[in-house]
Amino acid sequence: MFSSGSRSETREIFEFYLTANEMLRDDERRWYGFEINDTIRRGEDIARRMHSAPPLVYFALGALQNKVGNHKAAITNLAYVAENLASDESSYTSPSPELLSYVRVLRKIEREPTDAPLTSAAVRALERARKLRGKTLLEESRQKFASLPLALESSDKNGYIYESKETGTVSDPYSHTEQAGGEADVSEDGKRSQVSKPTYVKTDPYVDRKSISELLHDIYDKNVQ
Repeated sequence: MFSSGSRSETREIFEFYLTANEMLRDDERRWYGFEINDTIRRGEDIARRMHSAPPLVYFALGALQNKVGNHKAAITNLAYVAENLASDESSYTSPSPELLSYVRVLRKIEREPTDAPLTSAAVRALERARKLRGKTLLEESRQKFASLPLALESSDKNGYIYESKETGTVSDPYSHTEQAGGEADVSEDGKRSQVSKPTYVKTDPYVDRKSISELLHDIYDKNVQ
């Protein structure tokens, strides 16, 4: 299916669909957090590199972010496909070479599903979920994000980074760093507002600790006295 001159970007998109669909299916499989995070990073990389990435990429990405609890990022991607008319396939009138290659493979899969049955099933399942559950997932992410007024979600970890009301800084409980803000914030209605790029200040709770030689010297002096 992919041997007839298709671009590597096209292969990456359909491989992303395959993995994302497996992870989003309710089949009682237990996925490790790093597996889902790796798939999310692959989807983000496709959306970042490809001019006019397919709307289904944004839906699958948003659905995975919703699954891991990164509702801030999920709102951005799900709102784009659920509420933005520009995300409808009919509005893509000036395709990039990457999009043309993707569509050629997609139509071949649709016409001859037996040539790539797993890929065909993944695309159909994601499209069905996009149609039936896209808005539901978006509202779910909005409600959960709104219920955590002191939390901003991190796209790098399956956890939250907590904001201090007094300082306005954001501290990550899993590392000794602080950041002053994010590249973009998302309101409850899914709209993005630009803020400054994150800056990190290294903090070390043991910055004033003595070396081992100094401690031994202190102990020795005390014992001699």
